[in-house]
Amino acid sequence: MTACPTGIAHTYMAAEKLAQTARSLGHEIKVETQGSIGAENVLSDNDVRDADGVIIAADKDVDRSRFVGKKVLVVGVAEGIRHPEQLIERVQSAPVYGGEPGDGAGGGAAAASGGGGTGGGKERSVAYKALMNGVSYMIPFVVVGGLLIAISLAVGGHPTPEGLKIAPGSFWEDVNNIGTIGFQLMVPILSGYIAYAIGDRPALVPGMIGGWIATHGELYGMKDASAGFIGGIVTGFLAGYLVVWIKKVKVPRFAQPIMPIIVIPIVATTALGLFFVYVLGKPISWVFTHLTGWLSGMTGTSAIVLGAILGLMIAFDMGGPVNKTAFLFGSGLIASGNQTVMGMCAAAIPVMPLGQGLATLIRRHLYSEQERETGMAALFMGLFGISEGAIPFAAARPAQVIPANMLGGAVAGALAGMAGVADAVPHGGPIVAVLGAVDGVPMFFVAVVIGAVVTALATVALVDVAERRKSGARAGTGGGAGGGAEVMVGADAVVTVGGASLAVTEPVVAGPVVAESVVAGVGAGAGAEAAAGGASRTAVAVAPVPGATAAPGQGSDGEAVETDGVEIDGNDVSGDGQGADGDGDSDSDSDSDDSAPSVEVLSGYLTEQTVKTQLDADGKEAAIREMAELAAGTGKVADVDELVRVALAREAQGTTGLGEEIAIPHAKTDAVTAPVVGFARSADGIDWGSLDGTLAKLVFMISVPEAAAGDEHLRILALLSRKLMDADFRARLQGAEDKTAILRVLGEIH
Repeated sequence: MTACPTGIAHTYMAAEKLAQTARSLGHEIKVETQGSIGAENVLSDNDVRDADGVIIAADKDVDRSRFVGKKVLVVGVAEGIRHPEQLIERVQSAPVYGGEPGDGAGGGAAAASGGGGTGGGKERSVAYKALMNGVSYMIPFVVVGGLLIAISLAVGGHPTPEGLKIAPGSFWEDVNNIGTIGFQLMVPILSGYIAYAIGDRPALVPGMIGGWIATHGELYGMKDASAGFIGGIVTGFLAGYLVVWIKKVKVPRFAQPIMPIIVIPIVATTALGLFFVYVLGKPISWVFTHLTGWLSGMTGTSAIVLGAILGLMIAFDMGGPVNKTAFLFGSGLIASGNQTVMGMCAAAIPVMPLGQGLATLIRRHLYSEQERETGMAALFMGLFGISEGAIPFAAARPAQVIPANMLGGAVAGALAGMAGVADAVPHGGPIVAVLGAVDGVPMFFVAVVIGAVVTALATVALVDVAERRKSGARAGTGGGAGGGAEVMVGADAVVTVGGASLAVTEPVVAGPVVAESVVAGVGAGAGAEAAAGGASRTAVAVAPVPGATAAPGQGSDGEAVETDGVEIDGNDVSGDGQGADGDGDSDSDSDSDDSAPSVEVLSGYLTEQTVKTQLDADGKEAAIREMAELAAGTGKVADVDELVRVALAREAQGTTGLGEEIAIPHAKTDAVTAPVVGFARSADGIDWGSLDGTLAKLVFMISVPEAAAGDEHLRILALLSRKLMDADFRARLQGAEDKTAILRVLGEIH
């Protein structure tokens, strides 16, 4: 199954490769793909029951409960494309999943690296996958809770000495209460799904309860603060690994059925809860107390220094003990007549969500669609002083986001301190200035704006550096398998060898999300050919990431593909399919060749205007510019330079050279007014950094506007990647004499 936010190509490329290979070896194969466009060709219980083994190439946790009792082989996702024969051979000697008490109930990311037999492929770290799993589930709670609170404060709130208040018993108080519930669930959800990704379902309850404890400081001696989201991350990992450890304990066979539903959750929840209350909680409470005392001794120092320190603290953990210490210190001095300290805090409070939201606008290509949407919500929350709007970004990229937040917070706090900004209510953000609670409004806004800009610029710089390092690491990885063409995830397959069945998990690709590629090594026996007599059956499934950013309406194109008599998703991939009937290409120019085939290629997005028989370019960047200029001939490109910039930025995240002499660069940008696909050939080939080291001779460029990207970008990638795995189709495309012949061959893609 798969585990990456978005993307398609490698899912279907691997499915085609496995299908072709299985058929050539005399096996049957069924491929279930669960990519960003939805689940297709889903495996039935009978398919799994009749299988002899499962090959899993996944970049995230997968639910393996239906494969208990089957041979399971775990590999990096690229192996499905590069070495399908070896996978089919090696799974025959893989250990049985669930055959031992220690691994029977396991799943998730932890199992991905250790359960059921490994295939030698490098997988993304368990910690990263678990953290991103928790963040993806947390984001909706942050957005819904934060926006409801912001709206209720904007419409029904008014400043008081105790902060912004809503009239008791009013409609807006009810709205605020609902939003507060969303915020209260935010950290438990984060913690619970981090644990789930590591220890599977038995870890969900201890993870969530541990997260709840982390956010309720009164349980461990902190009346006015808690461990916040950082505490939730800690409890998530502790719960997950505790469950993994408990699973390894051997118990009598009669007790095994109740272990995952009763024993493990109860033991793990109790142990984790008590550990946090009696062990972790005490140091956190100590830090809170001593920070308060230290700040009290700072009141006589420079206002600039104090403001910078308070800004650093406010921005560090957003609701955690350090943040609350600074906030309560400032609000406590209001009653004594010192409102300038709260003014420093108030300027720093909105900087994190405003800065992170601004960062998603400055460098959109560094963020997934879900993150960009979260960024817009963060901007709105920042206006109302809700710093938690930045938590999803800090949780996903703590090494880059937290330092950037602290830098911007320190700048805002120092500027407010230097200008003597005062705040009469214990709240922050532009809303308090609008409502008249701030003295020194102009400098207050100057401090907030400068702090937010500093945070945004620091964030994009640090994230960009981190991604360039990842790209460099991918480029230097042996074998080329991890070239990072797109983030790839796996699929499950069931194969029958010699009358028996095997199961395989195949890769899915994630699109624009920046992530390390999965590089699969070759284990012992790799290179030997599978010797199998009789019929074989293989089922392959590719699964999506929970909380992935694919649009809910995305679905399969519904077409059928068949390889040498083997059906995949009901589509014929034999290469002999007939061209789709069509009305001709409405986008072709008036002087198009009358002999051009009457087919609609890729929904009319690829036309004679966007086909070039030979590229002049001999390098990747020049080729992308040439393809962009080709697309501009349709009148659908408003800004060629911007299109080239976005396409090259996508390449910087990971090459789109897919191997097999294929490259599919793509760009999502409003520099194009409508989807357009170009195709060109290169006689000598272009170094595209492809997975298998081959030079790209067949180049497709997909350009779609932002509004259409969620659906069309993925659908086009799926169609292309399926068909391009057919060697005969590629050969006929290479050998086509002119545009007419090329369009006739491309007309088979449907």
